[in-house]
Amino acid sequence: MVLESLISAFKAEQTPGRLFLLGALFCSVSIFLSLWIFKSQASLIMVFLTTSAAIPLIYNLIIMEEEKDLTGMEEKWLLKEHGKALKAFIYLFLGATVAFSFWYLVLSSSTTNVLFQAQTDTINSINGRVTGHISLQASVPFFAKIFFNNMKVLIFCLLFAFVFGSGAIFILIWNASVIGTAIGNFMRVEITAIAHLMGFDKIAHYFQIISIGLLRYSIHGIPEILSYFVAGLAGGIISIAIIRHDFGTKKFEQILLDSADLILLSVGILFLAAVLEVFVTPIIFH
Repeated sequence: MVLESLISAFKAEQTPGRLFLLGALFCSVSIFLSLWIFKSQASLIMVFLTTSAAIPLIYNLIIMEEEKDLTGMEEKWLLKEHGKALKAFIYLFLGATVAFSFWYLVLSSSTTNVLFQAQTDTINSINGRVTGHISLQASVPFFAKIFFNNMKVLIFCLLFAFVFGSGAIFILIWNASVIGTAIGNFMRVEITAIAHLMGFDKIAHYFQIISIGLLRYSIHGIPEILSYFVAGLAGGIISIAIIRHDFGTKKFEQILLDSADLILLSVGILFLAAVLEVFVTPIIFH
């Protein structure tokens, strides 16, 4: 009750930057509770606890967006209004991602091995990651694989949001934990590699590595996660409309039209994210 009452849905849309701190707070509290109470299963419990803390706010935001659909405003203005909620979602996600990365970096290896076990297994199971220079001929089928794999996640977000209302937040927090683990591991490995450096040079390298670690995954990660949020918002709006018995009315037709536009937008953003992941990120970080 305390965490979920820190900010209202209206204030979240008006001041989305606060949600960065809120996402980091949700994540940090969940991590320590998981280690304290459910240490052996902490890698999944921390995701569930973070999700549980975020669900009331996300649910109220989706209700606000569904109510906007019923005002009869033009589609371009409606999408602009939805952008406020999406910005709030992104800040919440970024706050959680940075917190996961931070705790992976500062906690001991023995603790992170337990705390991020499921996330590390997921990262290790990902096949065919882009490394080094890839020819255009080799990149095209890889691009298709990346895009359609991400489409599966997008569909899951849409279905979770439709079935559970704000259920897509679980998938998004899970992705935040995986990306945070990847960033934290990247920074830890690089910092270890330059551990022999002393003084100001060492401090400079620390900041350089942190910047590179965040940039490496954010180039394609931010638009990819944004597409999932857009799909989750679309599914959530439909779910709320059905709960409120708008099904079968003219208002529901407007809601379906708006949700269809959001779904198409999410697919377009996801396509852009795949292009960045396959063709841009490997060139920058080769």
